[in-house]
Amino acid sequence: MDFSRRALLTTLPASALLSVAAPARSPAAAPGVDDHARILSNALAILTGTPESNAHPEVAARLADIASTAQRHLTAMDRATPGELFPNLPLGTSDPNLHTTYRYLYEIALATPSPATQRRVIDALAQLHDTYYGDQSRGYYGNWFTWEIGISTHVTRALVLLRDELATHQPTLTATYLASMDAYLRNGKDGDVDLDSRFHTGANLADITTNRILQGALTGDGARVTKAVADQLTVYATVEEGDGFHADGSFIQHESVAYTGAYGKNLLTRAVQTLKLLHGTGFAPATPLAPVIQGWITHSFAPVIFEGWLMEIVKGRTVSRPQTGYADVSTIVEAVTDLSSHTSDQDAHVLKSYAKSIAQVSPSPPDPQDFVSPLTIAAYADILADPTIPAQDLVPREHHAAFNAMDRTVHRRPGYAFALARSSRRISKYEYMNGENLTPWFQGDGAHYLYLTGQDQTQTFGIDHFTTVSPYHLAGVTAPVEPRRTIPDLYGAPWYDNPEAGFTASSTRQNQYVYFPLATNTHSGGAHLGPYGTASLVLGDDAAHAARHELPPDFVTYANARATKSWFMFDDEIVILTADVHDPAGRPLTTTLDTRITAPSTPLTLTEGPNWLHCTGPDFSLGYVFLTNTTPTARLTTVTNSRRLIRTANPDTPITKQIFTLLQEHPPTPHPHSLAYALLPNATRAQLASYGDSPLTILSNTPHLQAVEHRNLSLLMANTFTPGPHHTGPLTIEGPASVLLHTTPDGTLSIAIADPTTKRDTVTVLLRGYRLDVISADEGVHVRRLSIGTRLTADTRSMNGRSVTATLH
Repeated sequence: MDFSRRALLTTLPASALLSVAAPARSPAAAPGVDDHARILSNALAILTGTPESNAHPEVAARLADIASTAQRHLTAMDRATPGELFPNLPLGTSDPNLHTTYRYLYEIALATPSPATQRRVIDALAQLHDTYYGDQSRGYYGNWFTWEIGISTHVTRALVLLRDELATHQPTLTATYLASMDAYLRNGKDGDVDLDSRFHTGANLADITTNRILQGALTGDGARVTKAVADQLTVYATVEEGDGFHADGSFIQHESVAYTGAYGKNLLTRAVQTLKLLHGTGFAPATPLAPVIQGWITHSFAPVIFEGWLMEIVKGRTVSRPQTGYADVSTIVEAVTDLSSHTSDQDAHVLKSYAKSIAQVSPSPPDPQDFVSPLTIAAYADILADPTIPAQDLVPREHHAAFNAMDRTVHRRPGYAFALARSSRRISKYEYMNGENLTPWFQGDGAHYLYLTGQDQTQTFGIDHFTTVSPYHLAGVTAPVEPRRTIPDLYGAPWYDNPEAGFTASSTRQNQYVYFPLATNTHSGGAHLGPYGTASLVLGDDAAHAARHELPPDFVTYANARATKSWFMFDDEIVILTADVHDPAGRPLTTTLDTRITAPSTPLTLTEGPNWLHCTGPDFSLGYVFLTNTTPTARLTTVTNSRRLIRTANPDTPITKQIFTLLQEHPPTPHPHSLAYALLPNATRAQLASYGDSPLTILSNTPHLQAVEHRNLSLLMANTFTPGPHHTGPLTIEGPASVLLHTTPDGTLSIAIADPTTKRDTVTVLLRGYRLDVISADEGVHVRRLSIGTRLTADTRSMNGRSVTATLH
């Protein structure tokens, strides 16, 4: 079930939008006191559990952790010095310290302490407000998120937990805080959300509105709750561009960052929490939201999770944090478990089966002690113990996900998953911010990640991958041979500070040119036909370098390499073609065919054949077949770097890894270079030796057309990049496009077509020599028989890179 956010926001007046989110009761009946009380009781159950949930033995450890955390904070408070509430958190100029102080107070309140301790927390909240928070002229320093979302979340939850004691001890404190929190919504309007603000979208909007739902319930302000629900409803819409969930499963935050694995994960959590908060109240939206959220899990989250690991391609700057991909998935499983209580029995069974499958397949299963709610811990334990619930993934073992709205691709087969990150004028090359992801320059330039089954992915990917692998030698990347400097190294601060030129910590120009610059290329996309797919990319500079003549003279930019790239994803092979590799500045370049890290003591064996290389370790086997006269260099090196190399807040922990790198050097020459090779996950030496009789044929590898045919699969894939007709096999393709053609023994042809530029009105393909009838065709595919063959014209303008298909005979 999809909503169109644009339609909601542009075709409905505010009053109509409020009615969409209105309670499913008579319009004349407004939610009352009982509904406010139900929200608060739901919130208390979420945060502290119920007698029934807390009787589960699996919940005991979580309750003990809550109590010990509170006691630790109380003990610390006794050691605080003037200017702080907790040791080593001086207040007045550091917004992270103020945020952490509020979190500690909330964690004390969470333990349901004695009335005397509750009053101590209330007095501390009052002191913080009077001294460090309430004065609007002195606040709002540092990160806007701290003031509009972070502090408000902890304060609001603390006020809910302390509500009864507040009524007698400091009855005006709740209203005082609400007035200040409203005032700190400076990116909003009149102390409330502004749906036109670039700050109030996606996960950020869900955070703010969830807080305001609780705040309205605390004060009996039904209008506040109703407005917050209506505002949050907009995040459930399927969007056509920008922040939110897209029709192809993509999720974008910050207008152009592929972010399913961080902000998307946060939005999922808030959406499910809202369902739980509003359950049984008159504020619950009339339109069921659980099916929408379940669609996110199925089409957006599950495809980017491999054996319990959240893939790097959708994590933005958070790839530099110590939290593992397994811990990321724990948060998603928590939401899946909660959602299963708000769906039909059939859907609940599917969701529970998915949660159980992750628990069984992951080398590091979700730890329920990390769940927020004791209710969820108890429900998850029941799922794992229920023999009638099978373990079942939501993603087929053979699957291809083309997330072209966010320039990402995931190709899955038994034994492996291949994840690819691209960029364009629509999607950022990378995300850097707040000293996180310090060396991101090539993460959106065709970097790939090959996940092999049965492995502990923390030993191959995650923070230690980015700590030890050279940023210039990420797998799949073509890069100039020259050093680059990080933002703090260049400017002595986490951002470029030049207010006169429009560069402040959260300014639009900072976003455009420092934090998450777009690429300058228009071509980035691909097509898929069932479980097979192709992707393509034309490398270019980032937006900052393109605008260098308009930027201040001390603003540093870097030029990128040039190349035309395609990825053709079959069953046993991923074929990668690269053409027109050159550098306008005449610098030497390198293309990294693959990179993997292992423990320093892991024995690796490299075996070379006439046109192949085999790399094996104790728990993996990788094959590389070189499809042209290529002489890449295989290197085994040992590297030690500090985790602080990629994130200033990381501990200065040295990490030592053995690095396998397969590298092709491109010295400066008058003529561009090209490259063609295949990755063979889990290949044996015998399989590689048999590639003398390869089923693969490179039909073309030029900057105009890249095409491969797989004889055994009767499958032809092609990417075209330039205007005009392009001929390959029986196909004539007009202009830039991605096309797959599959032929069955009985002569049935299936074809998929997509526009990798997302800007064309139509794409036309001619099947020469085939005069065929239509068996089936997607909406917008027009088929016409001609004397020379069959012409297909696909309407692509509104597809945003998605594929359309037809079957002919």
